Amino acid sequence: MKRTELGEQLELLPDAYERLEYVVDLGRAHGGLADAEKTPERKVEGCVSEVFLVCAAEDGICRFRVDADSAIVKGIAAILCHLYSGERPGVIIREEPAFLEKFGITQHLSPNRRNGLTQIYKRMVAFATAQMAGTPGSN
Repeated sequence: MKRTELGEQLELLPDAYERLEYVVDLGRAHGGLADAEKTPERKVEGCVSEVFLVCAAEDGICRFRVDADSAIVKGIAAILCHLYSGERPGVIIREEPAFLEKFGITQHLSPNRRNGLTQIYKRMVAFATAQMAGTPGSN
């Protein structure tokens, strides 16, 4: 459902550059994290920008919050948080964000930024996998 709604919003934008501008706007509008939450264990390695991801789970539902020092990276990370927050671990593991390619989001990112998107998703999958294995808690 979230994917469908996001896809409908992106389809309203006529070209990939306007879609990227939409992502940047999402990043600028997305709330960040408090400085105290930006800890080394929450830093996502492999990103050009500084990205911090907070993962939590309650009653089998995962929640994600993010902050980044780049508006486009923060926007992409915000999309991932929106898509996967409120989902069960199996959904996060099974439903990759590859559909963003259809809307020209990933093709117009530098290789380093695409790698950042991959690293954020991998971190979410690792957290979801730990939750499925019964490892409690958050980061």
